[in-house]
Amino acid sequence: MSQKLDEIKAPIAPVMEEFERKFRESMKSPVPLLDRITHYIVKRKGKQMRPMFVFLSAGLHGPVGDTSHRAATLIELLHTATLVHDDVVDDSNERRGFFSLNALWKNKIAVLVGDYLLSKGLLLSIGNKDFRLLELVSEAVKVMSEGELLQIEKARRLDITEDIYYEIIRRKTASLIAACCACGASSAGASDETVQQMHRFGELIGIAFQIKDDLFDYGPEGVIGKPTGIDIKESKMTLPLIHALSKASQAEKKRIIHIIKNHNTDNKKVREVIRFVESSGGITYATERMYHYQEEAFRLLDTFPANAYRDSLRSLVRYTTERPL
Repeated sequence: MSQKLDEIKAPIAPVMEEFERKFRESMKSPVPLLDRITHYIVKRKGKQMRPMFVFLSAGLHGPVGDTSHRAATLIELLHTATLVHDDVVDDSNERRGFFSLNALWKNKIAVLVGDYLLSKGLLLSIGNKDFRLLELVSEAVKVMSEGELLQIEKARRLDITEDIYYEIIRRKTASLIAACCACGASSAGASDETVQQMHRFGELIGIAFQIKDDLFDYGPEGVIGKPTGIDIKESKMTLPLIHALSKASQAEKKRIIHIIKNHNTDNKKVREVIRFVESSGGITYATERMYHYQEEAFRLLDTFPANAYRDSLRSLVRYTTERPL
């Protein structure tokens, strides 16, 4: 899988190396404690999908320059800030297989670090007059927060419909990938119309990506480093379950919701819910919807001229959505 990702990165490999160097520099602080923490954040980087979407989107529409680097850095700073705050809110002790900041340095310091990263992103944009980039990313962060709150509100009653589910993931997950693609295009001098098209492209990818992530909850344990049934244990209503419940009788629906509300820590009961979703066609349906959004994204991407960046964007979408369950 990593070799495939290296192939996808090929058109932007030197750019990504330069980005990593610049991002490390942007995280440095004269405050020793803060410098140790930001070094820890940089050290545990993930696959860096977001910068890849920024740079590939930029290359598709023009030259990848300093503005593109600032766009990628802004998104990483603000996204990292939201993750740090999320871990505090969720009382989570792990992130990508590493201890979370709040687990190592406690909540107060973690919140302050999140605030610091947020301010770094704002200052980077204001200092370079990248107001369009700041507008795109700030809108994404606002929409992500709305999505989180909408999910919390609906989770209390477990009454999420398919339409509400799409609205939640459009806000929570897709908005950031949309901002990556839009910022990339904008940083390369694309027109407002093209920036909006790339925003929609990223939104479609984000929806497909989240559906795939939800499907992992029903796949073999350990495929992505987490056990199955986690969403059920956390009473999260995802597309496979929502569809299965929509096809169930009133009595069956009541029984399954009772398990999710009252027995979601019982592994035997959780497996019972997983079998119900499988037998009700929830996994098949969610997979079909994922490919629907992927194909819609490809149709939009194909309206732009063919080049190596477009090919890599297509491959990156496949990489994110076609990982085996």
